Amino acid sequence: MKQVINTKAAPAAIGPYSQAIQVGNLVYTSGQIPIDPATGSFVEGGIKEQTRQSLSNVQAILREAGLCMSNVVKTTVFMADMNDFAAMNEVYAEFFAEPYPARSAVAVKTLPKGALVEIEVIAAKD
Repeated sequence: MKQVINTKAAPAAIGPYSQAIQVGNLVYTSGQIPIDPATGSFVEGGIKEQTRQSLSNVQAILREAGLCMSNVVKTTVFMADMNDFAAMNEVYAEFFAEPYPARSAVAVKTLPKGALVEIEVIAAKD
């Protein structure tokens, strides 16, 4: 049975989807773009600031599910420009410790609202 995970500490879904869904001991988040939930707007700055906000949004959703970043087993990072990879990776490393989750990172043509990055995760409850 699936359970919806929803928190006001992350941006509300802007379409027919949930912030996250839990099935069994797994939590699947929707992709998080760099919207500050307090303002409803993108954070100012470049890829580093956008990565930090996207991961902060993920963190808030996981917290609502009773999890933390150490529960993440897989991430997918979508970037508008693969040239931003090193800068994204620098901020990404602030949120994860060893053993690091598995990760895919791909460049896409465009992201919602012109974001530079979007991040989704799969986390497992112990």
